Amino acid sequence: MKKIAVFVDVQNIYYTCRQAYRRQFNYRRFWQQLSEQGEIVVANAYAINRGDEQQQKFQSALKHIGFNVKLKPYIQRSDGSAKGDWDVGITLDVMDVAKSVDTVVLLSGDGDFDLLLTKVRQDHQVSCQVYGVPQLTAASLVNAADDFVAITPALLQ
Repeated sequence: MKKIAVFVDVQNIYYTCRQAYRRQFNYRRFWQQLSEQGEIVVANAYAINRGDEQQQKFQSALKHIGFNVKLKPYIQRSDGSAKGDWDVGITLDVMDVAKSVDTVVLLSGDGDFDLLLTKVRQDHQVSCQVYGVPQLTAASLVNAADDFVAITPALLQ
């Protein structure tokens, strides 16, 4: 059975689904769909912790589905801007796990991950799938993946 590792850029998926469809991504339906392709051996969801009750319920739901939820504190800068980025953390985890799985699945539209996918495909001969909202996913990321799976209304709540 194929071993699958899943990495979810929660903020990216939330905002792109909201912008494109005004709906939320259905993580349970995604998990069921992916489980049909093999065994999910790693499933990390990377999120920002604002500490609000609705967000905690969402994180509990992800854990119930089977995700390991990794949180980073939400940082509000004095100029009003915010910081909360998991790109380096996701990259380190993907590079660590890629050598022991058959497929890496990345849920993100962020083009910064194109070099990561190219590297793990080259170094570990691992298959890479990207799930993203078509019109909001970087072309470089789509091109770096073996497969691009469009997030369409079928994967939304």
